[in-house]
Amino acid sequence: MPTIQEELGRRLQLHGLMMSVISQSVPDLEKGKGMYFLSIKSEAKTPGGLPARPVLTSIYKSPYFSNRRLSPYANYTSPAETILCPDTYQSMYSQMLCGLCQNKEVLRLGSYFASGFIRAIRFLEKHWSLLCNDIRMGTINPQITDLSVREAVMKILKTDPELADFIEAECSKDSWKGIITRLWPNTKYVDVIVTGSMSQYIPTLDYYSNGLPLVSTMYASSECPFGINLNPFCKSSEVSYTLIPTMGYFEFSQIHRSNDVPNSISMSESPNEKEQQQLVDLVDVKIGQEYELVVTTYSGLYRYRVGDVLRVAGYKNNTPQFTFVCRENVILSIDSDKTDEVELQNAVENAVRNLMPFDAHVTEYTSYADTANIPGHYVLFWELSINISTPIPPSVVEDCCLTIEESLDSVYRQGRASDKSIGPLEIRIVEIGTFDKLMDYCVSLGASIDQYKTPRCVRFAPLVELLNSRVVSSHFSQTCPNWVPGHRQWNNMN
Repeated sequence: MPTIQEELGRRLQLHGLMMSVISQSVPDLEKGKGMYFLSIKSEAKTPGGLPARPVLTSIYKSPYFSNRRLSPYANYTSPAETILCPDTYQSMYSQMLCGLCQNKEVLRLGSYFASGFIRAIRFLEKHWSLLCNDIRMGTINPQITDLSVREAVMKILKTDPELADFIEAECSKDSWKGIITRLWPNTKYVDVIVTGSMSQYIPTLDYYSNGLPLVSTMYASSECPFGINLNPFCKSSEVSYTLIPTMGYFEFSQIHRSNDVPNSISMSESPNEKEQQQLVDLVDVKIGQEYELVVTTYSGLYRYRVGDVLRVAGYKNNTPQFTFVCRENVILSIDSDKTDEVELQNAVENAVRNLMPFDAHVTEYTSYADTANIPGHYVLFWELSINISTPIPPSVVEDCCLTIEESLDSVYRQGRASDKSIGPLEIRIVEIGTFDKLMDYCVSLGASIDQYKTPRCVRFAPLVELLNSRVVSSHFSQTCPNWVPGHRQWNNMN
């Protein structure tokens, strides 16, 4: 996405506005600190020499972020050096160490996505003994080799055996329920996005936080910032966003849904020229109607289809408020990855070539994002037509897993190979006739047998249970897919 320097300023303006809203419900936030797990990702250069990197990396590397202490609400437990450290282990370790050292000062904590914050808690589960040792001795683990990180942490770290004993006692208990409020007792809320695909992490967050409010503060994307949640302490299921017109020019394309199959959404085709002329302005949207967001930005995007489906939930004075429904056509997402049906279909087609020497092929398939463990991973259910005389070795199906991963986009592959935010892809082979059972079940719920199509992703729990009950074997990708920073075409050119 094209961006300009002023765009980063607008994003931080939106953050300041959001903090003013939150302070009405939680006074004196400026008297404490926020413990946020932030990190940068790898960047590349286009053939023309422009930097190409995720928007959050641009923000953290910008002068706007380095001068954030000018804001009373931008006092974080993590020094800038720990956030800007490119090594994900060293960055996470040092940020967690600083957060524990300042545990009494923390009034709010979180990460950009719910998945990232849960990863941080799971990191603490694995490494709390090392962290306690550092606090007890006033030293930093030798695995932290970045000199700027060590120097920044040593300005915060003090020898504190009493704090180390307290953390050790809490982390040694059998249950980690409420660990957040136990270790950071003054925390008022958890600041994470829990709308859209992130809603799958709400039960886990509730478990670790002992039911602290989960606050989805703002709505933004790589294209531009959009708006804020004016009722930040509402229930997670009731989150709505008020778009701020000064962030960009917003228009809306009406969406039509089909409910023949549970949790399936039939999106409208790409709007043609005539439909584009009939885009609805912000003042003309209708309550209860769903729209795809179309944005014109200061950075040069003109009537760009963001791909987000929004529903008009109500009004703040005369301003419409929107709930986030889903990403258009996105069927799988674990972290910041977004895999659509076409991309998955192409990946499966590439993978089934591994089966050709065994006279086998995939007769039907579907998928779902399994987040029961952290990191979550993609699961594909395959029903196969096989030749009994040429059995398929398990290693071949494992090769299919890797082929699918290699076929997915760079965001997914970075999550797998570099960030470790996505686990190995899994293929579960199901009994012959499983997808007939799936269709029968959907029809029993009211789906039209004439219009039924196998859903390429399932979220409805009974459907997942049906598929899992008929699994005959399970196979995982054994290695990480190839990934280097940048776009494949750029790398080929270089």
